[in-house]
Amino acid sequence: MPTERSRSTRAGRPSRPAQRGRAHGTRASRAPRLSGRAKALITALVGALILAGVGIWAVTARPWGSVVVRETCTAAADGRTHTLTPSQSHYAAQIGAISLKRGLPIRAATIATATAIQESGLANLDYGDDAGPDSRGLFQQRPSQGWGTEAQIMDPEYAINTFYNALVKVSGYQSMDVTTAAQAVQRSAFPDAYADHEPEARAFAAAFRGQTAASLSCTLRPATSPGDASAVLSGLSADLGVTGQSGASSVTVPVSDTQHGWAVAHWAVANASEYGIDSVTYGGRTWTREGSWSQTTTPAAESSGTVSIVLHR
Repeated sequence: MPTERSRSTRAGRPSRPAQRGRAHGTRASRAPRLSGRAKALITALVGALILAGVGIWAVTARPWGSVVVRETCTAAADGRTHTLTPSQSHYAAQIGAISLKRGLPIRAATIATATAIQESGLANLDYGDDAGPDSRGLFQQRPSQGWGTEAQIMDPEYAINTFYNALVKVSGYQSMDVTTAAQAVQRSAFPDAYADHEPEARAFAAAFRGQTAASLSCTLRPATSPGDASAVLSGLSADLGVTGQSGASSVTVPVSDTQHGWAVAHWAVANASEYGIDSVTYGGRTWTREGSWSQTTTPAAESSGTVSIVLHR
């Protein structure tokens, strides 16, 4: 089990701007002075030219497509909205999906998600801290404490399953507070910190377990490269244990019930940035990269159906 660790961050100090010197000398001649009206006219002309140039650049370069859009993924639960980055959502989706694949209760996914947020910020870190220099991965597991080799721990699928393997050995974890259950696995120096992340962990776990409909949405910039259907199918198989079929620029996944339908749909949305996905459709609703679900058809009975994933060409 991991030993106690402390965390700290170091803020860089901005450099002090260099003082600008002033050169002195004599002037051979003096330029004629402009009248106030001439100065105002020149200022107006320069301003107009600048505005025209900016306008032309904005129309041709379309900078908002890559600069203005802030990429985020949100999950709503209990009247609150929680936000992660697309990268964080990719790992949260994997944590939730693997728990569903293993048949674990949703409480396991909530505990694991809260733990990964606290330990690594939902990032697959390749470094530790002073107290645990060999800590690695989503859960900052340590090779020296028997969690596996460094290469194994840096594989998110391995790390997630290893965390769940330890969690299910904690007697009564399903009825424990999140922080108590997480601490039983992690043995952190800050055991109460896991509780801080329970609300957001619960929201994302519910979405990725398919227990809430259209509750996970990501706002993303337009994709810049073609989507990868084989990567989507491979990810779905590894994380959720489901199969699908690929077309020229699409993936279709038949599902047997509502829970698996929304689990697949939310997984695809969370991985849209990773795999070049443009839209996801399930239960009469469609998500696009602009960041919302819209009603597209009359919902059929959602006890079965197909999740349709459209890839960027």
